[in-house]
Amino acid sequence: MTRHFLDVDDLSCDELDLVLATASLPVAEVPKVLAGRGAALVFEKPSARTRSSTELAVVALGGHPVYIQGAEVGIDDREAAEDVARTLACYHAVLCGRVLDHQVLVRMAGALDTASTAAEAEARRDDDALEPVSVPAPVPVVNLLSDRAHPCQALADLMTLRQVFGEVEGLTIAYIGDANNVWRSLALAAAMTGIHVRTASPEGYEPDADDLARVARLGGDIEVTSDPAEAATGADALYTDVWTSMGQEEEQELRRHAFAGFTIDEELLGRAAPDAVVLHCLPAHRGEEITAAVLEGPRSVVWRQAANRMHAVRGLLAWLLGPGGGGPR
Repeated sequence: MTRHFLDVDDLSCDELDLVLATASLPVAEVPKVLAGRGAALVFEKPSARTRSSTELAVVALGGHPVYIQGAEVGIDDREAAEDVARTLACYHAVLCGRVLDHQVLVRMAGALDTASTAAEAEARRDDDALEPVSVPAPVPVVNLLSDRAHPCQALADLMTLRQVFGEVEGLTIAYIGDANNVWRSLALAAAMTGIHVRTASPEGYEPDADDLARVARLGGDIEVTSDPAEAATGADALYTDVWTSMGQEEEQELRRHAFAGFTIDEELLGRAAPDAVVLHCLPAHRGEEITAAVLEGPRSVVWRQAANRMHAVRGLLAWLLGPGGGGPR
């Protein structure tokens, strides 16, 4: 059965550990599961870290990444998302998408699951046929970012925390800012690894009831407050993201006003544990969600976190396309 990765909880806790363990292996020890195969990278939204980290992860696994801009396929404009997925699955071993609407990935995965079932049925009918079956092969769909989730970032976050602290169970992360796609995947990953999350958000930008319920089902422990100082006190890590994400530019002034006082600065960091570290998924807007002194200071692990994006997606793809993820045996 083909496995997809649309958010962190598509993995079990044990599988998450396996993915992180694979991500931590030296490149020479990672199986070349993409040798001679292609990886489709569909980008409706541009990115520096996501494109570079994913392309190089594919290359490290022996594969050939094909970067496809959103305008080239015109999802649901030129062609339905389902048809884009089925077409790309004819050529590639994995389909990775950085999309505007999370449901696009859900529909792509559903279309490929249906195609996989059809392929199996046709193969049974045509066992004696001279020509190979001509329907899309089962191919995993990987979320490189959507409006709902950023799970590959969460994998890199966990890698970084493990490198810094060793054992992460029992740690406390204070997330300061918008409870957005980055927060959502981080909260799920934290719940699956025993990390306590405090979330400080202004009114209207806090986690909703569905988010909290989903985390609770995983055994997660979330505190929600509107006071950044309360969230930061004694925390082992402070985490933030930009106040205005790509696609929200029209809300920039509104958000700048709403998030006033939610900057991670040296005073707020001083409330955290003495050995606390600072994380940021980048890009960073110095002077808004974080000060330059903190971002570039000795307690920042942001650049290690960015480097781990490549290792994390390499580990994920190696697992997904190997026996554990339903790949070739």
